Amino acid sequence: MKKRIHDIDLFRKYPHDVQQELFQNLLHTAKGTEWGKKYGYGDTLSVREFQERVPISTYEDLFPYIERGLKGEQNILWPTKIDWYAKSSGTTNARSKYIPVSPESLEDCHYKGGKDMLSIYVNNYPDTKLFTGKGLSIGGSHRPSEYNAKVSCGDVSAVIMQNLPIWAEAMRTPPLKVALMDKWDEKIEKMVELTVNENVTSMSGVPTWTYLLFKRILEVTGKKDITEVWPNLELFTHGAVAFGPYRQLFKEIIPTDKMHYMEVYNASEGFFGIQDQRDTEDEMLLMLDYGVYYEFIPMDQFEAEQPTTLTLDQVEVGKNYALVISTNAGLWRYKIGDTIRFTSIDPYRIKISGRTKHFINAFGEEVIVENAEEAITRASQQTGAIITNFTAAPVFMESGKRGGHEWLIEFEKAPDNLARFTQVLDETLREINSDYDAKRQQDIALQEPIVHATQPGTFTNWLRHKGKLGGQNKVPRLSNSREYLEEIMQVNGLS
Repeated sequence: MKKRIHDIDLFRKYPHDVQQELFQNLLHTAKGTEWGKKYGYGDTLSVREFQERVPISTYEDLFPYIERGLKGEQNILWPTKIDWYAKSSGTTNARSKYIPVSPESLEDCHYKGGKDMLSIYVNNYPDTKLFTGKGLSIGGSHRPSEYNAKVSCGDVSAVIMQNLPIWAEAMRTPPLKVALMDKWDEKIEKMVELTVNENVTSMSGVPTWTYLLFKRILEVTGKKDITEVWPNLELFTHGAVAFGPYRQLFKEIIPTDKMHYMEVYNASEGFFGIQDQRDTEDEMLLMLDYGVYYEFIPMDQFEAEQPTTLTLDQVEVGKNYALVISTNAGLWRYKIGDTIRFTSIDPYRIKISGRTKHFINAFGEEVIVENAEEAITRASQQTGAIITNFTAAPVFMESGKRGGHEWLIEFEKAPDNLARFTQVLDETLREINSDYDAKRQQDIALQEPIVHATQPGTFTNWLRHKGKLGGQNKVPRLSNSREYLEEIMQVNGLS
């Protein structure tokens, strides 16, 4: 672990050299693939030549190649044999995405990220007792592909768990056959049964699903909080959704100062970031030697037919960029769908600011997920509220009526005054987003937000209805249409 900290320090110090070497290795490795031959990877391309020759790709652009891989063809996008695909649909797409997981991406990206996470944690907390117990993780499930029985597809967490080395499997709980069960309700009951008597010292997962497990454990055991079940629990590594709105929720259910929280940026496409400093919230070191070459699209270029992309040495602190990656699994100049903001360039640290498809801009207000989460967090703090989930959508203008935003919020603990909560939510959005503030001036374009406090289980019911309980699935925070909000209301009898 100490040796790896030295390696991390090296890419902190020489980020551009590390990325340039990685870039050349990727192209050299893939030069004999169908894609590599098509774009002349054997010509020892410069980054500029690479950007000129190779188009920026969406999933739809790459799918014809990926589909052939799913049917058993090899050496199309990447030379080594690919038998695993991470099935990713987030929460919103009816059609699943199949992301190739090569042996290199599994070992040099996903597993390397997991090991680095432990190395950084131990370096920050040298007195840790993490390894005296087990790590609990809530995974998804996998099954043979509908295209080809020899190819397996599943949630990225399931792909990782299924391929763990023996030493890592011995350090985790529950057993693999339970962790990979596909029926969420049955999985939770079995996990409770098998883990309450274990010495759990760490956990990893999506905050929403982890919290549901905690609640069920307390219901079954009759304990007051999680410290009475797992007194040695000290670490929760979390990702997929911002932790800010959940921080108070976890502090109440794990009321101990020895509990630490660590943000990671781990997606189906790769492992990209790890919180490397103590006592920082949601700020992560961009991991530069995981077989991922990074480019960044400034958001004012995002809708352009041929957007300008920046390399790492061209980015600026405080600006939002759409992330573009080329990887050791054959994703070439791929728009992952996330937006990030650099908080530092020495070293390169980032925050996830949202999704390229998750925003509200019905009236030119340009509200992004990061804005919404900050406003929700501040409103909760000032009114004593604790939230479990939320989503928001526009209210479109009608004859004689102004537009606005409508929020569905599920509270674990209701605010002491919902009107005050709404006011703080609105005031915070106005403070941090000048476009929103301009549209709210004198209620000319936007009226005050409409906030509905929903019943417990509202969002779980919707995800169950969509067949998306557990794993990496999550509720879309924002949408520029009313589709999801109205569907959630309909499923729960709210409309």
